[in-house]
Amino acid sequence: MPRSRKNLPEQAEEMIIKTEYSELMQKSYIDYAMSVIIARALPDVRDGLKPVQRRVLYDMNELGIRSDRPYRKSARIVGDTMGKYHPHGDSSIYDSLVVMAQDFKKALPLVDGHGNFGNIEGDGAAAMRYTEARLEKITEDTLLADLDKDIVDFVPNFDETETEPSVLPARIPHFLINGSEGIAVGMATSTPTHNPGEVIDAQIALLDDPDLTTRELMRYLPGPDFPTGAVITNQNDLESIYETGQGRIRIRGLVETEKGKSGHINLVVTQIPYTMIGSGIAKFLTDVAALSESRLTSDIVDISNQSSKEGIRIVIELKKDADVEHFKSLLFKKTRLEDTFGVNMLAIRNGRPETLGLKDILQANIDFQFELATRKYTTLLKKEQEKREIQEGLIRAVNVIDLIIEIVRGSRDRNMAKRCLVEGVTDGILFKQKHSAVMASQLHFTEAQANAILNLQLYKLSGLELNTLIKEHEQTVANIYKYEDILEQRSSMAGVIRADLIRYKKEFSRPRRTLITQQEEAVVIEKPVDEIDVTFLMDRFGYAKTIEMAAYERNKESVDADNRFVFTCKNTGRVCIFTDTGNLYTVKVSDLPMAKPKDKGKPIDNISGFDTTKESVIYVTSQSSLNLYRILFCTKNGMIKLVDGGEFDVTRKTVAATTLSEGDLLVSVQALTGQGSIALATKNGYFIRFPSEDVPMKKKAAIGVRGIRLSKDDEVEAVYLIDAAQTNVISFHDREIDLGRLKLAARDGKGSKK
Repeated sequence: MPRSRKNLPEQAEEMIIKTEYSELMQKSYIDYAMSVIIARALPDVRDGLKPVQRRVLYDMNELGIRSDRPYRKSARIVGDTMGKYHPHGDSSIYDSLVVMAQDFKKALPLVDGHGNFGNIEGDGAAAMRYTEARLEKITEDTLLADLDKDIVDFVPNFDETETEPSVLPARIPHFLINGSEGIAVGMATSTPTHNPGEVIDAQIALLDDPDLTTRELMRYLPGPDFPTGAVITNQNDLESIYETGQGRIRIRGLVETEKGKSGHINLVVTQIPYTMIGSGIAKFLTDVAALSESRLTSDIVDISNQSSKEGIRIVIELKKDADVEHFKSLLFKKTRLEDTFGVNMLAIRNGRPETLGLKDILQANIDFQFELATRKYTTLLKKEQEKREIQEGLIRAVNVIDLIIEIVRGSRDRNMAKRCLVEGVTDGILFKQKHSAVMASQLHFTEAQANAILNLQLYKLSGLELNTLIKEHEQTVANIYKYEDILEQRSSMAGVIRADLIRYKKEFSRPRRTLITQQEEAVVIEKPVDEIDVTFLMDRFGYAKTIEMAAYERNKESVDADNRFVFTCKNTGRVCIFTDTGNLYTVKVSDLPMAKPKDKGKPIDNISGFDTTKESVIYVTSQSSLNLYRILFCTKNGMIKLVDGGEFDVTRKTVAATTLSEGDLLVSVQALTGQGSIALATKNGYFIRFPSEDVPMKKKAAIGVRGIRLSKDDEVEAVYLIDAAQTNVISFHDREIDLGRLKLAARDGKGSKK
């Protein structure tokens, strides 16, 4: 049991911190948000990588899974990365590995995948135990090279048992080349991919002239270059996007025209918008089929997806007399074949998330290149200086090799010999000649030189080895001069960076895939539809369709028997659907499939949008019919009213048709076509009949008046309209009842048991 506060020791009481709860929550949330932003979701502008991507690539490098070595199991890479650097679950690591290997998502894939790594149509990659991977050469050259030269900072991993680079030494702007997508807390990044050669050209131009404007940089980098190709149609907006780092790019798929069989015309989609990667292709095929079903076009003969590893090929076969340009506009307007890519070039710069323009991104990478080059050549210079010190010591030692041999032979141990070489101390050393001690006291080698001399192998004293040593020393001196010049002269360092960029462009550039144009947004002028009468059908399962009037007349008996609702309406009109929750849903007749009497149709809830788990259809009719009559509403609690049908002449898809009391439901909605009487039947077998004139006219928002008094466990089950001119025998609870023989009573009575 926990102890009470009064029993706590005095020291424990002093540890209790009093704070405002809201302040604590605010601080905790900010800490969480920054952790997600910095350490998970957003890329660093310097290397264009999120932490999980950086860790995967670094781990593969550490495991030696390089481009010139065999593939290794993805599960091995994922497990090692998770155990050493990224303890956030294997799925995020493997997903990151997969994306970096997909050439339809990345302009320059960073991982060479072997096996099923998914496809452009949305099929996922195989499990990590089946696939294999290794690094791409570009990753080794432009992201992982020179890590051993103290070129970037290393930080402890999550449990401080390993170290990892805080950023990879990216030599080209991967943030622009491969783009990035990620959702953080309160912010998101969405950067399009670009052509590697164009990005490098723009970076070289800015390196040469830091005063270039965004417009001038766009001479080298005109716009995004998506792996899927397609066409950018709003070229005039690109300058603003690159200036601010935000905007929308309109992308249109590439459609070609071919001659088909029997004189038909084939439209072939060979490139798709980048936003259609994945399930977007299947959705596109469905949307194209829907154009025909919704009668927006009657030109489609067939659709087939003939895409393969060679590329996208979606064939739409059209009729001989089809208006091709109009159909193309219809595709661009009504499907995702024309789509927008939202640009928000958000990245981490100097430890903070920032939205960056094109020049900002390139300049950040140039600054990073100078930082990398400074650290690299500082390390190399230090190593060359150390090498020169040793080489000079060895060359000097060769010239007095007899004296050194005499010192070594006369010393009791290595330390005595080393002390003599460094400090000139000759005490205790046995020399063969007296003047040797004097010469030995004047040597004064450095400690590093002394160690190298004492480790010298005898074969190094040969003339050939001595010449080699002298040549190496000359090369070392030349390197030192070169590195000092690079570090001291910014122009020299810029020249080195430029040379590297030119080499990378030559090795890794490729032709542009995405065309950039300025075109108006697709406009569809819908052809006028000839207004005709059609028959609406809906079966008891809720599947709805329309059929031609002639087809209905030929199959009237079977159609009436198979369907719950059957009525005539205009093909340009609307259908009204009333549900037991008091809602009215309207559907365009043109949205319903035009079918044959035996065809299944479409679920009406898919077209209208009501929830079949929460409400049920009780009445369906055409909107034009409602305008002609008064509409009778009755609920299970016995509330009844009449509403002018004109109140339901609305264009909104969903409106409240009536107001219900809590727990009440509609049991009947019917059109009152003339004068007569109304009968209500209850669950317990009570019937009441009263004149229709007793039911008042109300607004649709009204609850209504009571039609019958119910006992506690009773409710209205059915409502009947009685016409004296017709037979009114109904079947109720397996009994036949003649409604015409019910005694006419006043509304709001108890009724009689039958």
